[in-house]
Amino acid sequence: MNWLTTLMALPLVGALVISVLPKSNALAAKRAAFATTLIVAGATITMAVQFQRDNVEIQFVESRSWIPSFGIKYALGIDGIALVLILLSVLLAPIVVLAGWNESSGGRWSAKTFYILLLVLETMIVGVFSATDVFLFYVFFEAMLVPVYFLIGGFGTGERSAAAVKFLLYSLFGGLLMLASIIALYVLSGEQIGHTFDLAALSHLTMDSTTENFLFLGFFIAFAIKAPLWPLHTWLPDAAASATPGTSVLLLGVLDKVGTFGMIRYCMTLFPHATKTFTPMIIVLALISIIYGAFLAIGQKDLKRLIAFTSISHFGFITLGIFSMTSQGQSGATLYMFNHGFSTAALFLIGGWMMSRRGSSKIADFGGLQRVTPVMAWTFFIAGMSSLALPGLSSFVSEFLVLVGTYTRYPVAAVIGTFGIVLAALYILIPVQRALHGPVTPGNEGLSDLNMRERIAIAPVLAIIIALGFYPSPLLNVINPAAAHTIAQSGFTDPVSQIDAKAGK
Repeated sequence: MNWLTTLMALPLVGALVISVLPKSNALAAKRAAFATTLIVAGATITMAVQFQRDNVEIQFVESRSWIPSFGIKYALGIDGIALVLILLSVLLAPIVVLAGWNESSGGRWSAKTFYILLLVLETMIVGVFSATDVFLFYVFFEAMLVPVYFLIGGFGTGERSAAAVKFLLYSLFGGLLMLASIIALYVLSGEQIGHTFDLAALSHLTMDSTTENFLFLGFFIAFAIKAPLWPLHTWLPDAAASATPGTSVLLLGVLDKVGTFGMIRYCMTLFPHATKTFTPMIIVLALISIIYGAFLAIGQKDLKRLIAFTSISHFGFITLGIFSMTSQGQSGATLYMFNHGFSTAALFLIGGWMMSRRGSSKIADFGGLQRVTPVMAWTFFIAGMSSLALPGLSSFVSEFLVLVGTYTRYPVAAVIGTFGIVLAALYILIPVQRALHGPVTPGNEGLSDLNMRERIAIAPVLAIIIALGFYPSPLLNVINPAAAHTIAQSGFTDPVSQIDAKAGK
């Protein structure tokens, strides 16, 4: 069975079904979208069960000629890193639909359009994590922009049009740089092995250091914009503040992971020497992102912007783990991507319910919620504690692995990165104190607590956050072999500790 093609086709079938429904029947569109995302999630879990976790080779491989005159193929396949990110994407999709049951109302277009865009986006996400042909990856990478642009600009709030355009322009700029590098790789392949866009074949190309450095930067800048990494992050706060909570979950929880995934899959695989050259600079950028994002988060008065800036800090940790060039740091970074997706989803979804009830996104307007809406307050508290990596919750494990993996090769960077944990306590605990505790702010007395649909939607998110905090092995057993293989392919080996070195003697 062609699992990956099936996973990409199912959301398109659901979108086609929704397209023939009457515009006036929004409930039918919602039910069809929810059913489709559940089916896709079930199919992905079934595929994951069949995944051979100790096999470091690409699995579920599909390859068909697409444009033979240019050597372009419809080629798919995944390793453990890609599998984990696809699981993240398809598990969040039905949660977003259920949690944001009323998000499609109030937009420029009908509910049909909202859910068609969401399902098309799901297809693009699976495709971008599965593509093993560089040109096919680029097609999915750029195609994702279209549904996200319309989801922000058509169904968001505030300055949604400006935010959507800013997101699109930043992403298109990065995409053009990557396209230039892809064309250069195509020319080089024609000179050495025959024209191809196959990722495995391109990884064996030889090129001088100057060429490799420029091509690396073409890919890296595109991924740094998507990630987002300082100083290419400025589109994110506006997009997150204007998008609906569900769109923000997909944007920060899933789409931004394409950037960090691309750093692993393409930058390190295609340009190992340039990776070594630019690693010190990238580590500096990651550390700036950690500290800068945390400081700006502390000063935020708007709940959506607060979550956006915390994510900039978190992506600094992820990038730090990737370019620590240790298998432990790489495993931690991949696990961090998964855990960040769920912690951010919890913050945005619960924050969205708080804002819809209060009619405001200002943190100061949510005082005393623990007295009025205890379930909503406590779920937001757990989500916040996960974001600051409290031991016992999922983010702690991944953050710990990133810092330990970084310390073995770059101890100073790890120490500086640890300072971000201190700042995280401030940017989470201060707004939690203001929003949940203290006297009830006037206007909050009659707010309703979470209803049954909302409790059902948030329950699996919190369950995953807690479960992976105590038992991350199911994911790490899939991630570790792929992470170690990626590091070895890039020409790195894990540092040998002094104790191990003495024992070897």
